[in-house]
Amino acid sequence: MRRRTRVLIALLTFTVLLLAVAPPALAHIGNDGRGWYGETDDKAITDAMFMTIAFFPTVILVLTLIQWRLEKRKRAKLIAAKRRAASADWRGGW
Repeated sequence: MRRRTRVLIALLTFTVLLLAVAPPALAHIGNDGRGWYGETDDKAITDAMFMTIAFFPTVILVLTLIQWRLEKRKRAKLIAAKRRAASADWRGGW
């Protein structure tokens, strides 16, 4: 219990220190506040938003296909288990 408290205090101290030091470390003086991408115009913003719009349906499609495949495998296992239970060859005994 005591070790756990020390670890939590150390983690909390590290987090507070990181939050206090990170903003000045990331504020670069030589880029006029433009950020890491550089100067942005309407075309760059529009392209980024179109990529965002394309990203989410793609993720939904991929996750749906994965779930469909897993459900298909689950149904096949259940059908195979039912067939094994109904078959006299798999029941065992003499």
